[in-house]
Amino acid sequence: MLHTLKSEIAATAAALVVEEGLEYGPAKRRALKQLALPARTALPDNDQMESAVREYIELFCADTQPAELAALRQLALVWMQRMADFRPHLAGAVWHGTATRLSDIYVQLFCDDPKSAEIALIEHNVDYEPRTVTGFTGGSVEALSISSLCQPLSENIGVHLMVYDHDDLRGALRPDAKGRAPRGSLAAVQKLLSTHSGD
Repeated sequence: MLHTLKSEIAATAAALVVEEGLEYGPAKRRALKQLALPARTALPDNDQMESAVREYIELFCADTQPAELAALRQLALVWMQRMADFRPHLAGAVWHGTATRLSDIYVQLFCDDPKSAEIALIEHNVDYEPRTVTGFTGGSVEALSISSLCQPLSENIGVHLMVYDHDDLRGALRPDAKGRAPRGSLAAVQKLLSTHSGD
């Protein structure tokens, strides 16, 4: 029973992720409300969520999602090239391939000096908003959030540059539970784009 309930929550949350661009956490909580379940109900983990999102995309967005994903990866690449001095790595849905036009782009920067990335944006006259978010190490990290026009989608996309310490990079490249790279370097993203452009 518990397993099917978790699957139902994951499926409901996946629709919110794809159709409304919600992150996994808020989507799971909203799914509980939609299904009229108690707040303490056991939630699906992020792996389950990712599988549900992939299923939803295959069922309902198979004709539009690949082009949207490619456009977002292209935009991510532009920002990674601009921030190439800070060892940029792409993470999240755009890296894992579950992004749609509503997804934000998360680029993790590994800096010798945490202020250097911000200074680079200021020097290039880029409007950004600094925020503090929880990073993949569990601690707080600074995110420099930018709104960037994605030409193929004719939409402004949120690009979040997460500023990590250079030493965090070692742990950042350990494979995840499924044995995949949890984030990709500039070269890895270029490779993804060249592999999929011939599809």
